[in-house]
Amino acid sequence: MARNKKDETPADDEAAGGGRKKILVVGLAAVLALAGAAYFFLFAGSGEASAEEPVAGEVLPLESIAVNLAGGGYLKVGIALQLTEAAAGGGHGGGGVDGSKALDLVISTYSQAQPGDVVGARDALKEALEQKIVEAYTEDGHEMVMDVYLTEYVTQ
Repeated sequence: MARNKKDETPADDEAAGGGRKKILVVGLAAVLALAGAAYFFLFAGSGEASAEEPVAGEVLPLESIAVNLAGGGYLKVGIALQLTEAAAGGGHGGGGVDGSKALDLVISTYSQAQPGDVVGARDALKEALEQKIVEAYTEDGHEMVMDVYLTEYVTQ
């Protein structure tokens, strides 16, 4: 019997050691996950907060234009640009924001659209137009336009 106890003791020690190793690995993984989450919430969020958020300025309404659609028909669309306070400085030599770039982007965006797209995918087209306009009116990392509003939208 003494021999059986000796055989059982090393097996029990190995099982207990294996269990401890598993607990240690799981605990270490949990600590690393918590550390990563703490880093994300504490430091990753502060980078966004330190970035300058554009402050809304005046709204610049532009004249409505008629655009021929790719599949036939037309769209009469009017937009207004939500300018930032940075645009109040004038950009382009102090002359203010010129809406001609925005109107050109309206024509190029909507003239490629099908009549079904201007009705069914209106929000997607507006979002694509907004991204193009904001990019076109960004100078030296400062946005001059922060939003685009549809003031008229008539299709035939």
